Amino acid sequence: MRVLVAEDERELNGIIKKRLEDEDYAVDSAYDGISALEYMESVGYDIVLLDVMMPGIDGFEVLKRYRNGGGKSPVLFLTARDEVSDRVRGLDGGADDYLVKPFSFSELLARIRVLLRRSVSAEKLPVLTIGDLSLDVTSHKAIRGGRRIELSSKEYSILEYMMRNEGVVLSRESIREHIWSWDYDGESNVVDVYIRYLRKKIDDGEDVKLIHTIRGSGYMIGGDVE
Repeated sequence: MRVLVAEDERELNGIIKKRLEDEDYAVDSAYDGISALEYMESVGYDIVLLDVMMPGIDGFEVLKRYRNGGGKSPVLFLTARDEVSDRVRGLDGGADDYLVKPFSFSELLARIRVLLRRSVSAEKLPVLTIGDLSLDVTSHKAIRGGRRIELSSKEYSILEYMMRNEGVVLSRESIREHIWSWDYDGESNVVDVYIRYLRKKIDDGEDVKLIHTIRGSGYMIGGDVE
């Protein structure tokens, strides 16, 4: 799951980012309204944590422009402004939730989980299926031919992304950008490594292989491969 933390207080931004990464979220950070909007318009985030009072343009204006441009990602406002009028303005402007500072991190995590479940329900695809492979996006349970497949958080995220794009060739870069944050500076072959993990768990011992390498382009799940 990929999250944007748009918060101009750098120390708080860093704390939230680190805590979310400890929970296996991929996290990007923005410190002003203009940068936040640019991130939101260029990446399909699973959720955005958006501060109201930011330099450049405030969170209300960021959200207004994002929604007017067709942006669909769930947005949770983080703010020290606790007036009812501010909450109403934020929710009426397209926010999905509102959390007043200071807040407990456990509450923030709980609200994130609620918004993610709500987003899954809205898509009306709680179970993704390709051939005899199924993936329950609510419980994160993967099954192939009656066989339960145990997945790490990154393996699950990659598999979900691929299954939502069945038959589409996904480049290594598109997979990396969807799963890892912009500032990821680990191994350059990280996508290839995780695809090998998934192949071993999903395709080993199966007559029909579901994960395909498209030479020079990337990877695809399902679809017709010549």
